[in-house]
Amino acid sequence: MYETLALVGATGAVGRIVLEQLAERELPFKRLKLLASERSVGKEVRFRGETLKVELLEPSAFNHIDLVIASTPDEVSAEFAPWAVKAGAVVVDESGYWRMDPKVPLIVPEVNPEAVDNHQGIIASPNCSTTQMVVALSPLHRAARVRRVVVSTYQATSGAGLAGNEELNDSVRSALVGQTHPPKTFQHPIGFNLIPQIGSEKHEGYTSEEMKMVYETRKILGDE
Repeated sequence: MYETLALVGATGAVGRIVLEQLAERELPFKRLKLLASERSVGKEVRFRGETLKVELLEPSAFNHIDLVIASTPDEVSAEFAPWAVKAGAVVVDESGYWRMDPKVPLIVPEVNPEAVDNHQGIIASPNCSTTQMVVALSPLHRAARVRRVVVSTYQATSGAGLAGNEELNDSVRSALVGQTHPPKTFQHPIGFNLIPQIGSEKHEGYTSEEMKMVYETRKILGDE
Protein backbone atom coordinates (compact mmCIF):
# COMPACT_ATOMS: atom_id res chain seq x y z
CA MET A 1 0.00 0.00 0.00
CA TYR A 2 1.21 3.52 -0.84
CA GLU A 3 1.30 5.96 2.05
CA THR A 4 0.68 9.07 -0.04
CA LEU A 5 -0.32 9.50 -3.66
CA ALA A 6 -0.26 12.86 -5.45
CA LEU A 7 -2.36 13.75 -8.48
CA VAL A 8 -0.90 16.57 -10.58
CA GLY A 9 -3.36 18.35 -12.83
CA ALA A 10 -6.21 17.38 -10.55
CA THR A 11 -8.70 19.94 -11.87
CA GLY A 12 -8.16 19.21 -15.58
CA ALA A 13 -10.26 16.98 -17.83
CA VAL A 14 -7.96 13.96 -17.46
CA GLY A 15 -7.39 14.62 -13.77
CA ARG A 16 -11.12 14.27 -13.11
CA ILE A 17 -11.17 10.90 -14.86
CA VAL A 18 -8.12 9.75 -12.88
CA LEU A 19 -9.98 10.56 -9.68
CA GLU A 20 -12.96 8.51 -10.86
CA GLN A 21 -10.68 5.57 -11.67
CA LEU A 22 -8.84 5.77 -8.35
CA ALA A 23 -12.18 5.50 -6.55
CA GLU A 24 -13.61 2.82 -8.82
CA ARG A 25 -10.51 0.58 -8.80
CA GLU A 26 -9.82 1.15 -5.09
CA LEU A 27 -6.09 1.69 -5.54
CA PRO A 28 -4.60 1.22 -2.06
CA PHE A 29 -3.16 4.36 -0.51
CA LYS A 30 -3.65 6.17 2.78
CA ARG A 31 -3.61 9.81 1.70
CA LEU A 32 -4.31 11.67 -1.55
CA LYS A 33 -2.78 15.05 -2.34
CA LEU A 34 -4.17 17.15 -5.20
CA LEU A 35 -1.76 19.51 -6.96
CA ALA A 36 -2.32 22.08 -9.69
CA SER A 37 -1.28 25.51 -10.91
CA GLU A 38 -1.79 28.65 -8.87
CA ARG A 39 -5.15 29.48 -10.48
CA SER A 40 -6.65 26.24 -9.12
CA VAL A 41 -5.20 26.41 -5.59
CA GLY A 42 -7.90 26.25 -2.93
CA LYS A 43 -10.53 24.61 -5.13
CA GLU A 44 -12.40 21.82 -3.38
CA VAL A 45 -12.78 18.33 -4.87
CA ARG A 46 -14.90 15.49 -3.50
CA PHE A 47 -13.22 12.07 -3.31
CA ARG A 48 -14.46 8.96 -1.50
CA GLY A 49 -16.80 11.01 0.65
CA GLU A 50 -14.14 13.54 1.62
CA THR A 51 -13.54 17.12 0.52
CA LEU A 52 -9.95 17.74 -0.55
CA LYS A 53 -8.39 21.12 -1.28
CA VAL A 54 -6.11 21.60 -4.28
CA GLU A 55 -2.57 22.61 -3.29
CA LEU A 56 0.11 24.49 -5.22
CA LEU A 57 2.40 22.56 -7.56
CA GLU A 58 5.86 23.43 -6.22
CA PRO A 59 9.03 21.50 -5.24
CA SER A 60 8.12 21.17 -1.55
CA ALA A 61 4.74 19.66 -2.47
CA PHE A 62 6.44 16.33 -3.18
CA ASN A 63 7.95 15.81 0.27
CA HIS A 64 6.86 12.41 1.64
CA ILE A 65 5.04 11.47 -1.60
CA ASP A 66 5.40 7.87 -2.82
CA LEU A 67 3.61 7.89 -6.16
CA VAL A 68 2.66 10.72 -8.52
CA ILE A 69 0.09 10.42 -11.30
CA ALA A 70 0.23 13.42 -13.62
CA SER A 71 -1.62 14.91 -16.55
CA THR A 72 -0.25 18.31 -17.50
CA PRO A 73 1.05 20.17 -20.56
CA ASP A 74 4.52 19.07 -21.65
CA GLU A 75 6.29 22.17 -20.34
CA VAL A 76 4.77 21.70 -16.89
CA SER A 77 5.84 18.06 -16.74
CA ALA A 78 9.37 18.99 -17.81
CA GLU A 79 9.62 21.27 -14.78
CA PHE A 80 7.89 19.36 -12.00
CA ALA A 81 8.85 15.71 -12.65
CA PRO A 82 12.51 16.21 -11.60
CA TRP A 83 11.25 17.85 -8.38
CA ALA A 84 9.20 14.76 -7.57
CA VAL A 85 11.98 12.29 -8.43
CA LYS A 86 14.48 14.27 -6.32
CA ALA A 87 12.05 14.03 -3.40
CA GLY A 88 11.96 10.23 -3.80
CA ALA A 89 8.63 9.77 -5.61
CA VAL A 90 7.87 7.70 -8.70
CA VAL A 91 6.07 9.68 -11.42
CA VAL A 92 3.60 8.13 -13.88
CA ASP A 93 3.33 10.87 -16.48
CA GLU A 94 0.64 11.23 -19.15
CA SER A 95 2.19 14.16 -21.01
CA GLY A 96 4.28 13.78 -24.15
CA TYR A 97 7.45 15.29 -22.73
CA TRP A 98 9.21 12.15 -21.41
CA ARG A 99 7.91 9.52 -23.85
CA MET A 100 10.92 9.35 -26.14
CA ASP A 101 13.56 9.95 -23.48
CA PRO A 102 15.81 6.85 -23.66
CA LYS A 103 16.03 6.74 -19.85
CA VAL A 104 12.24 6.67 -19.42
CA PRO A 105 10.20 3.50 -20.06
CA LEU A 106 7.09 3.98 -22.21
CA ILE A 107 4.57 1.53 -20.80
CA VAL A 108 1.33 -0.10 -21.90
CA PRO A 109 0.73 -2.69 -19.16
CA GLU A 110 -0.88 -5.23 -21.52
CA VAL A 111 2.10 -5.03 -23.91
CA ASN A 112 5.44 -4.32 -22.20
CA PRO A 113 5.04 -4.38 -18.40
CA GLU A 114 8.59 -5.71 -17.98
CA ALA A 115 10.02 -2.37 -19.18
CA VAL A 116 8.91 -0.74 -15.92
CA ASP A 117 11.78 -2.47 -14.12
CA ASN A 118 14.24 -0.05 -15.76
CA HIS A 119 12.62 3.16 -14.61
CA GLN A 120 14.70 5.87 -12.96
CA GLY A 121 11.82 7.63 -11.26
CA ILE A 122 9.66 8.48 -14.29
CA ILE A 123 7.30 6.18 -16.20
CA ALA A 124 5.68 7.57 -19.36
CA SER A 125 2.24 6.81 -20.73
CA PRO A 126 1.84 6.82 -24.54
CA ASN A 127 -0.43 8.87 -26.73
CA CYS A 128 -4.04 7.67 -26.51
CA SER A 129 -4.13 6.46 -30.13
CA THR A 130 -0.85 4.59 -29.75
CA THR A 131 -2.04 2.87 -26.58
CA GLN A 132 -5.11 1.21 -28.03
CA MET A 133 -3.34 0.33 -31.28
CA VAL A 134 -0.36 -1.48 -29.74
CA VAL A 135 -2.64 -3.64 -27.56
CA ALA A 136 -4.05 -5.12 -30.79
CA LEU A 137 -0.79 -4.91 -32.73
CA SER A 138 1.55 -6.56 -30.23
CA PRO A 139 0.36 -10.19 -30.57
CA LEU A 140 0.17 -9.82 -34.35
CA HIS A 141 3.70 -8.44 -34.44
CA ARG A 142 5.04 -11.28 -32.29
CA ALA A 143 3.40 -13.81 -34.60
CA ALA A 144 4.07 -12.31 -38.01
CA ARG A 145 6.37 -9.26 -37.81
CA VAL A 146 4.09 -6.41 -38.84
CA ARG A 147 5.94 -3.90 -41.04
CA ARG A 148 3.27 -1.41 -42.05
CA VAL A 149 0.04 -0.18 -40.48
CA VAL A 150 -2.56 2.19 -41.92
CA VAL A 151 -4.29 4.09 -39.14
CA SER A 152 -7.31 6.38 -39.06
CA THR A 153 -8.21 8.11 -35.81
CA TYR A 154 -11.31 10.12 -34.97
CA GLN A 155 -10.47 12.21 -31.95
CA ALA A 156 -12.68 14.07 -29.52
CA THR A 157 -12.41 17.76 -28.69
CA SER A 158 -11.62 16.64 -25.14
CA GLY A 159 -8.13 15.83 -26.42
CA ALA A 160 -7.54 19.57 -26.14
CA GLY A 161 -8.68 19.54 -22.51
CA LEU A 162 -11.51 21.49 -20.94
CA ALA A 163 -10.89 24.38 -23.34
CA GLY A 164 -11.61 22.07 -26.27
CA ASN A 165 -14.93 20.94 -24.79
CA GLU A 166 -15.96 24.48 -23.97
CA GLU A 167 -15.16 25.66 -27.50
CA LEU A 168 -17.23 22.81 -28.95
CA ASN A 169 -20.21 23.81 -26.81
CA ASP A 170 -19.87 27.49 -27.74
CA SER A 171 -19.37 26.70 -31.42
CA VAL A 172 -22.43 24.44 -31.56
CA ARG A 173 -24.62 27.04 -29.86
CA SER A 174 -23.47 29.69 -32.32
CA ALA A 175 -24.07 27.43 -35.32
CA LEU A 176 -27.63 26.65 -34.18
CA VAL A 177 -28.53 30.34 -34.34
CA GLY A 178 -26.75 30.95 -37.64
CA GLN A 179 -23.62 32.56 -36.21
CA THR A 180 -19.93 31.60 -36.31
CA HIS A 181 -18.00 31.26 -33.09
CA PRO A 182 -14.41 32.52 -33.54
CA PRO A 183 -12.03 29.61 -32.86
CA LYS A 184 -9.30 29.89 -30.24
CA THR A 185 -8.33 26.33 -29.31
CA PHE A 186 -8.81 24.91 -32.81
CA GLN A 187 -7.83 26.24 -36.23
CA HIS A 188 -11.42 26.37 -37.50
CA PRO A 189 -14.92 26.49 -35.95
CA ILE A 190 -15.46 23.02 -34.46
CA GLY A 191 -19.27 22.93 -34.09
CA PHE A 192 -20.71 20.36 -36.53
CA ASN A 193 -17.26 20.18 -38.11
CA LEU A 194 -14.42 17.73 -38.64
CA ILE A 195 -10.90 19.08 -39.02
CA PRO A 196 -8.74 16.59 -40.98
CA GLN A 197 -5.55 17.38 -39.08
CA ILE A 198 -4.30 17.05 -35.53
CA GLY A 199 -1.00 18.46 -34.37
CA SER A 200 1.58 20.50 -36.29
CA GLU A 201 3.36 19.64 -39.54
CA LYS A 202 6.42 17.47 -39.00
CA HIS A 203 8.24 14.79 -41.04
CA GLU A 204 7.56 14.74 -44.83
CA GLY A 205 4.04 16.10 -44.56
CA TYR A 206 3.00 14.00 -41.55
CA THR A 207 1.73 15.77 -38.45
CA SER A 208 3.15 15.61 -34.96
CA GLU A 209 0.26 13.38 -33.85
CA GLU A 210 0.98 10.92 -36.66
CA MET A 211 4.71 10.80 -35.95
CA LYS A 212 4.02 10.22 -32.24
CA MET A 213 2.33 6.95 -33.20
CA VAL A 214 5.30 5.94 -35.36
CA TYR A 215 8.00 6.65 -32.79
CA GLU A 216 6.07 5.46 -29.73
CA THR A 217 5.04 2.17 -31.35
CA ARG A 218 8.66 1.40 -32.21
CA LYS A 219 9.74 2.09 -28.64
CA ILE A 220 6.96 0.09 -26.98
CA LEU A 221 7.46 -2.94 -29.23
CA GLY A 222 11.26 -2.60 -29.05
CA ASP A 223 11.57 -2.68 -32.84
CA GLU A 224 12.78 0.13 -35.10
